[in-house]
Amino acid sequence: MPKGKLTIFLGAAYGVGKTYAMLEAAIGRLSEGIDVVVGFVETHSRTDTEAMVQKLTVIPTRYLNYKGKISREMDLEAVLTRHPQLVLIDELAHTNAEGSRHKKRYMDVKELLSEGINVYTTMNIQDLETLNDIVAQITGVTVGETVPDQMLEIASQIQLIDIPPEELIQRLKDGKVHVPDQETEGFKNFFRMGNINALRELALRYTAQRVDRQLESYRRVHGIAVPWPTGEKILVCISASPFSAQLIRIAKRMTEKVQGELLAVHVETLRRFPSSEAEKDSMAKNLRLAEELGAEIIGLTGNGVAEAILEAAKKRNVSQIIIGKPEHTRFWEILHGSVVDKVIRQSQGISIHVIPGNKQEVGLSQIHRLKKNEDTGAKTQQRIFPQIIPYLVSGLMITLMTLFFRGLSPFFGLVNISLAYVLPILISAARWGTLPAIATALMGTIAFDLFFVPPIFKFTVADLRYLISFAIFLWVGVITGTLSDRLKKQVNYSRQRQNSISALYSLSRDIAAVDDLEAVLDSIVSNVSKTLEGQVMLLLPNEQAQLALRKNSGSDDFLDRQELSVATWVYERGLKAGSGTETLGTAKALYLPLRTEQGMQGVLGIYSSDRKANLDPERFRLLEAFTGLAAMAINRVKLAEQARESLSLIESERLRTALFNSLSHDLRTPLASIIGGVTGLLEDQNLVYSPEVRKELLKTILHGAERMNRFISNLLDMARLESGMLRLKKDWCDLQDIVGVAIKRLGDTLTRRPLDINIQENLPLVQADGILIEQVLVNLLDNALKYSEAASKIKVSIRQQENHLEIVVSNRGQSIPETDLSKVFDKFYRLSSPLQVSGTGLGLAICKGFIEAHGGNIWAENNTLGGVTITFTLPLTNQFLGIVPEMDEGE
Repeated sequence: MPKGKLTIFLGAAYGVGKTYAMLEAAIGRLSEGIDVVVGFVETHSRTDTEAMVQKLTVIPTRYLNYKGKISREMDLEAVLTRHPQLVLIDELAHTNAEGSRHKKRYMDVKELLSEGINVYTTMNIQDLETLNDIVAQITGVTVGETVPDQMLEIASQIQLIDIPPEELIQRLKDGKVHVPDQETEGFKNFFRMGNINALRELALRYTAQRVDRQLESYRRVHGIAVPWPTGEKILVCISASPFSAQLIRIAKRMTEKVQGELLAVHVETLRRFPSSEAEKDSMAKNLRLAEELGAEIIGLTGNGVAEAILEAAKKRNVSQIIIGKPEHTRFWEILHGSVVDKVIRQSQGISIHVIPGNKQEVGLSQIHRLKKNEDTGAKTQQRIFPQIIPYLVSGLMITLMTLFFRGLSPFFGLVNISLAYVLPILISAARWGTLPAIATALMGTIAFDLFFVPPIFKFTVADLRYLISFAIFLWVGVITGTLSDRLKKQVNYSRQRQNSISALYSLSRDIAAVDDLEAVLDSIVSNVSKTLEGQVMLLLPNEQAQLALRKNSGSDDFLDRQELSVATWVYERGLKAGSGTETLGTAKALYLPLRTEQGMQGVLGIYSSDRKANLDPERFRLLEAFTGLAAMAINRVKLAEQARESLSLIESERLRTALFNSLSHDLRTPLASIIGGVTGLLEDQNLVYSPEVRKELLKTILHGAERMNRFISNLLDMARLESGMLRLKKDWCDLQDIVGVAIKRLGDTLTRRPLDINIQENLPLVQADGILIEQVLVNLLDNALKYSEAASKIKVSIRQQENHLEIVVSNRGQSIPETDLSKVFDKFYRLSSPLQVSGTGLGLAICKGFIEAHGGNIWAENNTLGGVTITFTLPLTNQFLGIVPEMDEGE
């Protein structure tokens, strides 16, 4: 069955005319021949609204009485039975009265939609769950009834109903706006000009965002590559260049002027990665600047910068692109191509802003690089020897190949020799990269020219066609070396990404099924320290709500008072700080907040001897992913602990309620009978009562005392079972004798009922605690009496089954639902019965505990006579082995 369609008439506040607009649209659908009914519409006694309702078919509402208050609610069952094509339901956020099928009205709407019924409904923007806190902050009024965002996401259509704030305030003054009676004064303050404008902006923005998502989806489905400039989205291209900071600031100013959205795109190509420390530092600073200015950071990887930028721009419906003009020479652009030219040529309707670089910044950047080169000069000299090895090996290969082919040149021929000189070029390119490959090509060209191309031992050539061969050597070196460098960088980049993904997967796997907080913290510290190669610490709030070190992967010598104050600042504000950041950057460690929707969970600290490692943007992204997983894991464990505490409180509340109920009935009733009997006997000074009456009063007193004794015994037995203090005093017992004692303990209450006792002859003795088994039989017989028909027969049978004895107690009366047969042995379980049954619901739970302590089983089942049969078994293993175990003195 196809689902119904939902249309929401959304308003900024009460009184904007949502209900009227909904009724007006419904009357239009009615004129088209659509079956329209009114499920629930609140007119608030407005004549114009009531007049429109009268034009439609109205489903009568239900009136529910809850705690003396009459509530009018929609009759969901009547609407489902009527099954119209379209139903009108006002006030989507409404909470239904007690006794309704669903707690909230939007749940009624979801059921109607699932049955294929279209729904028109109304709501205000402040009713949206995710905006509840924002609305409370703006207006000072907390809206208690909300609708989850999912309802608006599944809506086929949202119609925004809006009127000027002056008109809405005038409607309020005229009494045309209904506000909740219990909060009249607060909601009148709600209708201030500033509040209304803020709510209108929220409603307009939400609707615009929804339309924007629909537009992007439409363009994606229909393959429309050209952006539609319906709203201003500005994309700025950033890199490790010092120009990027200037571009970001320009883009921010342009975004503020047009009230648009700012996107910052960074492309890492397979050709070029930030490799030097200076480039990594600059890249990290540019990304932080863009983030601080409110830009959405988008990291891309692709073969070409221009292609990746344009693909992102078209996918996000960007209207303007800001890109810097690089300071490359014309020759460099001819060789490598111009990114700016490619972006302009392929922009297809996107406005391109090309910003030239600032000469002063270039100069400062170069001075900074020269200073860095001077500082690292000593280290460079130490690396000279490893760097010349590729050139020496390449020269050695060319020399050996020249000596080999020199004596055999007539045999091989110049063509084959020239092809052979390509081999060392390929080896150098694959092994060491572009520059060694070019050097090898130059050495091979020189050797081939001197020793094989006529005239020999001269740089001149007799045949100019050999110049083509020399050029090919050089191009082979350049192309293969460049491809080799790209491949190595791509492999390194892929390996870094794989390591990051593996680390995140490992952490998520380790913490997924762990409920113990200490185990979760150990896993977080272990995985993060292993991945980032640094010292990791977790700081969580203690019982005094003060941040304290909880877990550490190493020594905490560096965690002094100053470092703790930085971590506390991060915890209080939810922002990162410390080493590698621009906030409290003198700290020794980097501190990141562990934040979830439920609030701050703690702080993750990373201490590394290499302070520059914290500036790596890839490391920052990995750390943010780690902190997100860690925060969710810690929050999940805390929520689980709170859930267990809540269950414990619920169980305690059930116990308290059950005990109070028992005290009010199972103690007061026998106490009342005892007090009444004793009072009568004491006041009978003139011996008015006959001996038979006095005997009956004494029996009443005895019966009440026995009933109280059973009640107290059950409580004490359950306490012994729960505390684990139950100790069996086993002895060889005759169950026939135990049955007789149990029947005698129940006295007249049982002797007045017919008993059918069937005990197998020659039953073996059983090793058990006779007192406890007697209590089990008393509880079972008492339970059979309570839940059986008056004067009906109670059956007790005992028989031997292989290696155990089977004891059965059955009655005739009310059966137990099949789903509840396993619950009858739960604590405080009480079967709902038309009979006036007393008790705490502990009797059968005690039976289960006593029997399982003996190694037996107990179960309940409905019998064919319309009653319940309870069976328990006691093992006879030692009996059949012919072994009588020795008993300890304490048993």
